[in-house]
Amino acid sequence: MLLQYILIPLVAAGIAQVSKFFIKSNRTSFTWHAIFAYSGMPSSHAAITISLATAIGLNEGFNSAVFGLAFVFALITIRDAAGLRRQLGRQGKVINNLTKELDEDNLLDDAYPLMTEKIGHTPTQLLVGSMIGLAVAIIGQLIW
Repeated sequence: MLLQYILIPLVAAGIAQVSKFFIKSNRTSFTWHAIFAYSGMPSSHAAITISLATAIGLNEGFNSAVFGLAFVFALITIRDAAGLRRQLGRQGKVINNLTKELDEDNLLDDAYPLMTEKIGHTPTQLLVGSMIGLAVAIIGQLIW
């Protein structure tokens, strides 16, 4: 049972991350960086947490304390992915633009490398990631 709570979320996250590779890559070039991306379609944050909560709910009951913990954990993680992480990406973009405007100062380029601008997720990315997590948990329950 414990192994199921580890494998199902890992499979859901794996599917979400591999999907990013195919979505971000076009037919002529592949972007390996997409497999390890923090943002993008679909959200692996949502996939992993929703699959865990669903697997626990299906096995332990949706009225159990452990499901409640998993559900709250999923909400916090998804809220963080949508809110805080998107704000960090916006800040990164502003800082990158400021660094470009001070282009004549080579010291800035050396001391402050470009920041990641895409860290968080849009609501659509979170929804698709959640659907992947839900589907993987249900299929995992049927197989197990």
